[in-house]
Formats: sequence, C-alpha cells, structure tokens
Amino acid sequence: MQEIEYQFQEDDLIQYNELQYDKNEDYVKNMKRNRWMYPGFMALIALFYWSYYGNLEQAIYILVIAVLWMLVTPWVIKWQMKQKILDSYSEKERNNMFGQYRLFIDPKDPNFLQERSPSGKNKVEWKEMLRVDYEKGQVHLVLDSGAVLIIPVKKVTKGNLEKFAEMVEKLIEKHDK
Repeated sequence: MQEIEYQFQEDDLIQYNELQYDKNEDYVKNMKRNRWMYPGFMALIALFYWSYYGNLEQAIYILVIAVLWMLVTPWVIKWQMKQKILDSYSEKERNNMFGQYRLFIDPKDPNFLQERSPSGKNKVEWKEMLRVDYEKGQVHLVLDSGAVLIIPVKKVTKGNLEKFAEMVEKLIEKHDK
C-alpha cells in the first residue's frame, strides 16, 4: 500500500495562494506599478523640485517617501491578500482543513485515492483527478472540481512523496483513457 502522511497548516494554504496570485496578470501588474512606476514618478518630481526650485530638502522628502512606498506597499498588498484568504474561511472550515492528512492507495480498492483528514474520510476517483503539479516546496493534486490537495514537501512525516506522486500520475493516466 502506497501512502503518505503530512501536516497541512495556514502557511501552506497562504503559500499556495501566493503561487496562484503570482500567475495572475493583474496582481503582477499591480505589484510592478507599486514597486517601480509610482516611486519612479515621485523621483522625477523630486528631481524637478531640486533642479527647478533648488529645494534640496523638499526633494529629499519626496525621495524618502518614494523609497518607503517602494518597500512598504508590496508588503501591505501581500498582507492584505493573506488576510483576505484567511477571512474567506470560517473557524469551522479552518478546523476541518488544517491538521494531519493521510493519503493512500489501497490495493483492495485501487480505483480511489483515499484520504483521512481533519474533516474525515474521503475517496477520490482517479477519473476525477486532472494532474499532479510540482510547485515551490509543494505538490498539488488537482481535481476536476477545481479543488486541490496541497502537499507541503517539508511537512511529509511518513512515506516517500516522490514515489507516491509518480504512482498517482501513473494511475491518473491509466484511468484517464
């Protein structure tokens, strides 16, 4: 029987969502705008104050604000994103989501990936699974319903994740036909 056990916590959910946001064009565009365009525009205003009015003190104030904007705004945007993610789940949903997970393939019932989690026992048919994605420090088992089983690589406590992921990929391909 192939199986893995792992801990899934808030930081894993946030990391997954950050990876998804990093693929979103609007989010990337907003981060670039706040990190480079607005501070660059403020730097031009500071240059204008210094060269046209000869007011070095005012120009330095504007440059300090531009640098602070460049450093703080992306952090604030990410913090707001994290709060939005966590606020989208009720306390009960979080209790059912975070904790110890066990995924296994039972030879007696090979048509399902079986899961034991804080929310209980679940079975997922192989034909419901789309693919296995390997992202930064995580393995994602993507389901056709849009749900994703997130497996944080560093928090696997039992089993071999590489062999398990290979087995899952083979079974998805086998049942996809």
